[in-house]
Amino acid sequence: RIAWQLLDLQKPFFEEGVAKLRPLTMSQVAEIIGVHETTVSRAIANKYIDTPHGIFEIKYFFTAGYLTEDGQSVSNRSIKDTIQQIVENEDRSKPLSDQAIVELLKKKGFKIARRTVAKYRDELGILPTNLRRAY
Repeated sequence: RIAWQLLDLQKPFFEEGVAKLRPLTMSQVAEIIGVHETTVSRAIANKYIDTPHGIFEIKYFFTAGYLTEDGQSVSNRSIKDTIQQIVENEDRSKPLSDQAIVELLKKKGFKIARRTVAKYRDELGILPTNLRRAY
């Protein structure tokens, strides 16, 4: 029942990819299927799902989220994916600062603090600006 709810609630992810992952909590799924949140947590522990976009741990689909400027909910994983793409496409001789990444995200409708960008960049294993520079 949990997997069916994931397929229903995260349908845009399965159709279009990580950028369309929606915020979702275990308590939301637990409420829908009529069990306790800890039951969902135990049921998905060490379980994986094969998707058109690769194999993911089921916990991957439970993520916090943000509201975009137009009122849409997006997961923090979507924002991390966007940061990853921004850094991959930057000019290596002039890498972007965290504040510059914040400005680019703002243009895409994400209102994120510079400290949050630094945290996500660190979680993604992306080096700071001075260490990404190629001479």
